[in-house]
Amino acid sequence: MSEHALSKPSLSKEWFANCGGLDNFLAEYWQRKPLLIRQALPGFTSPLEADELAGLALEEDIESRLIIESKASPYWSLQCGPFAGEDFQNLPPSHWTLLVQAVDQWVPEVHDLLRHFDFLPQWRVDDIMLSYAADQGSVGPHFDQYDVFLLQGQGQRRWRLGQYCDENTPLLKGPELRIVDNFEQSEEWLLEPGDMLYLPPGLAHWGIAEGECMTYSIGFRAPSATELLGDLATELLSQNTATDALVYRDPSLTSAMARGVIDEPFIDEVRNLLLRQLDDKEQLAKWFARFMTTRKYPDLELDAGFQLEAELETEFDDDPEEGRPSFEELDGGTVLCRHPASRFATLAGDPANLAVDGELYPCTLAFATTLADSRHFELAALGVLDSREQALLDTLLRNGSLAPHI
Repeated sequence: MSEHALSKPSLSKEWFANCGGLDNFLAEYWQRKPLLIRQALPGFTSPLEADELAGLALEEDIESRLIIESKASPYWSLQCGPFAGEDFQNLPPSHWTLLVQAVDQWVPEVHDLLRHFDFLPQWRVDDIMLSYAADQGSVGPHFDQYDVFLLQGQGQRRWRLGQYCDENTPLLKGPELRIVDNFEQSEEWLLEPGDMLYLPPGLAHWGIAEGECMTYSIGFRAPSATELLGDLATELLSQNTATDALVYRDPSLTSAMARGVIDEPFIDEVRNLLLRQLDDKEQLAKWFARFMTTRKYPDLELDAGFQLEAELETEFDDDPEEGRPSFEELDGGTVLCRHPASRFATLAGDPANLAVDGELYPCTLAFATTLADSRHFELAALGVLDSREQALLDTLLRNGSLAPHI
């Protein structure tokens, strides 16, 4: 992916022609039912080979898993990376799968695939996971709690779709995988390179390789209520002055309540107290923007392993203190590119805020929208910048969230 990568159009407008168009897909299919898109990317060739994917799985900073199927219960076993070369040499000839997370953060050609999915909020994207499967390899019949597009990259994979599942669905005991105990097949499709299958949350599915194959999984973030409440609690604790002002008070007591029972009036009082924490919509919006733009691996430095410099000729320097230009060094024709590990979003308000990697930066709405809606943009598109916006660009350039394409 070189110069043409900045101007290649998205093909997504063509994907939904057979289901009534994009708006109908969003209204009738998104988070509701599956959709098979034949030749979503015609002539697609996987930018990674199996041995290159295995090479990524050797790296300590990259999340990877091996899933091996056997004839004995619990049938599927899980191993977590990083792996060593001999781990792959000792694998059986069939019935195993290698999964590598967030390959879009390490390989620019994989990251480039995300431009096809800009019909959805960019801050909703989680990552692109790549799977290589030997013949008959699979991760078993399972379900996910997030939306996913499954793009066939190499070879063939047969997808079997089953029932909709929830937290009460019986799972196979034993493996650290969400293997459905009683898979009820309803549909079956064989995918070729360039074909893509959209799956909504909760739908059981089982993909089995027919020969060697590679699949690209474009997944979207779906934080659980537990994750949201846990992070919100941390946020409130960090602002303890306002939180401490709200304290528990008894409901209207009667003598009959003087016993060791916690009954409904007490529970109602606690519920109302907690709900009052959510009444400040501005505070809630700022917390949610920070939460949803936190990087997938926040402890990993932005410069770690990033390969766009070689492929996109983009200057993401390994040393955050050296080699990164300031705003004053750039001219209006400079194209700025977003780091693939960074997450951007706009939060409307007065003032508006640009959310980047879990931080909020006050700015104009137009400035925030340009940065949040574009993976790359010309500096001139921002117009005349005030000192605050110039300083913000300096900050994003210095910390590696943005870099110039040269």
